Amino acid sequence: MDKQGFLAALREGLRGLPPADIEERVAFYNEMIDDRMEEGLTEAQAVAELGSVESVIAQIAAETPLVKLVKEKVRSERKRGGKGLTTALLVLGSPIWVSLLIAAFAVVLSLVVAAWSVVIALYGPALSLVVSGVACVAFSVVYILLGNIPGAAFAVGAGLAAVGLGLLLFPACNALAKALVKGMKKLVQGIKSLLMRRKGAE
Repeated sequence: MDKQGFLAALREGLRGLPPADIEERVAFYNEMIDDRMEEGLTEAQAVAELGSVESVIAQIAAETPLVKLVKEKVRSERKRGGKGLTTALLVLGSPIWVSLLIAAFAVVLSLVVAAWSVVIALYGPALSLVVSGVACVAFSVVYILLGNIPGAAFAVGAGLAAVGLGLLLFPACNALAKALVKGMKKLVQGIKSLLMRRKGAE
C-alpha cells in the first residue's frame, strides 16, 4: 500500500473521532512515513513498517477516551439531524430510552460485581487455608510441649497441607482476576470500535 492509500484508509477509519483529532493523527502518521523514507526505505516499506491500517485504528481507539467518542457521536447526530428534531425525539422518547439505559447499566454493573465477587470469594478460602495452616503448624509447639509427638506431627502435616493448598489456589485466583480485567478492557475496546465504525458508516 502506498502512503496516500494508507492515509486515506486511516482517515476513513477514524471518522468517529473529532475532526481535529483525525487531522492530528493523519499528520502524525504522514510524518512517520516521511521520516522512514528519509532513512532510506521505499514508500511501500515505510508504510508496511507501521502495520495494517486496522491495527493502527484499533490502537488509536484504545488510546482514545470513551467519553470523547460518545461526545463526538452526539455532536455529529445533532449536526446531522438538527437540534430541534433531536431534542424533540429525546424528550418524547425519554420514558423508554431512559428506563432502557438504566436497565442496561444495572445489568452491566451487576455482571461486573458478580464477576469480581467470584474472584474475591476464591481469594477468601485461599487466604483462610494459608492462615489456618500456619496456625496448625504453630499449634504443634503446644503438642510438643505436652509430649504428644503424634499430635504434633499431625498438626504439622495438616498445617503444611493447608498452606500448600492455599498457595496453589492463589495463582488460579490471579489468573482469573487478570482474565476479568482483560475482558473488561476488551468490552470497552469493543464499544469504542462500535462507536467509530457506526460513525464511519454514515
